[in-house]
Amino acid sequence: MPAATLSPFDAAAILIVLAAALGYLNHRFVRLPAAVGMTTMGALASMLVVGFDYLLPGVDLSGRVVAFLAGIDFHTTLMDGMLSFLLFAGALHVDWREMRRGRWPILILSTIGVLLSTLIVGFGFWGIAALFGFALPPIWFFLFGALISPTDPVAVLGVMKRAGVPPTLQATVAGESLFNDGIGVVVFAILLSGASGAEPLSLGHAVWAFLIEAGGGVLLGLIVGWIGFRAMQSIDEHNVELMISLAIVMGGYRLAGQLHVSGPVAMAVAGLLIGNAGIALAMSDRTRDYMLKFWELIDNLLNAILFLLIGLEVIAIGFDFRLIVAGVLAIPLVLGARLLSVGAPLFAMRSLISLGEPALRTLIWGGLRGGISIALALSLPVGPGQTIVLAATYMVVLFSVIVQGGSIGSVVAGVPRRKRRDDAKPGG
Repeated sequence: MPAATLSPFDAAAILIVLAAALGYLNHRFVRLPAAVGMTTMGALASMLVVGFDYLLPGVDLSGRVVAFLAGIDFHTTLMDGMLSFLLFAGALHVDWREMRRGRWPILILSTIGVLLSTLIVGFGFWGIAALFGFALPPIWFFLFGALISPTDPVAVLGVMKRAGVPPTLQATVAGESLFNDGIGVVVFAILLSGASGAEPLSLGHAVWAFLIEAGGGVLLGLIVGWIGFRAMQSIDEHNVELMISLAIVMGGYRLAGQLHVSGPVAMAVAGLLIGNAGIALAMSDRTRDYMLKFWELIDNLLNAILFLLIGLEVIAIGFDFRLIVAGVLAIPLVLGARLLSVGAPLFAMRSLISLGEPALRTLIWGGLRGGISIALALSLPVGPGQTIVLAATYMVVLFSVIVQGGSIGSVVAGVPRRKRRDDAKPGG
């Protein structure tokens, strides 16, 4: 079927079938953790396509993949669809009580930390690109910094729970990741508007847009989350309550777009409200079980599709040794930026809260890049800027999920279990 005749249902069906097949192969034979397994399987699938074309050039399998991807409107699908579901699903599992105890690190790391990381990565990647002769407007490199700064805690949280890590540290990692996702998307959207020429970009304009989008997103998230909470509290029917949660995500995100506030921030706040007040006060045990399992499935499915998509998109980029080397060099750059953007704020806040040196290692090495970074990279407009950003994002995410995700257990093992003296600190 030619790409031009692909309907949204056709594209979704192909992606879900491929994701399910790769998920089955991983679970049945490879048995890696879901995020690590899907990333590895997606990378292998893309290499198999390239290898198949090398052995049988007349088939042009890569061309078919490129044609298929050309039929997908990534910006609309990802920015106006997947992000809302991913952020709401992630927020459902964050414990508000524990997060309040780590509120200062979460607040600072998800705002100042993201902005600092964006600047460090942006300047560093600008230098890397210049080294290899990629001449692009500087804003494209800061776009890469904005999209690669958000972290994905899913794989790390599972390991930390099994290792008996203190709840405050777990909530700090989860809360920081949740809100740096929302803030990172806001920064990305502001920079993208400037890069595309849609709006003038100046420091004053950027600060004002940030305050309006982020602040408006928080307010909208509280409103739609509260409405959903009260509706769930008044009934006891798990099917209807699941539909209400879907209405919050889809209707709330669309309303955010109409009001020109941040939909990702709104969904993070709404998910936090439903995942805490809703789960505790508005749901029966049966509904709670359905709700958490349903959104866990949504989260896993969307992440699997995103990992598969970026593997396929790399095929469309084509082989360029400069892109590969630039992407590899971006890995230590992103890790260094994470060290500075996490270490410096925590050092400055050491009088308020001390999570300890092993906890710092966990926050740095556990800052995995995943679905959010991939979604933002895929949503960029087609052109030379997208090519280098996609290649670098692919290399960083591949390293992050496979190497960092595969070794985080040994890092977490160094964190003292149930470190009550840290949990009991007033500022923590």
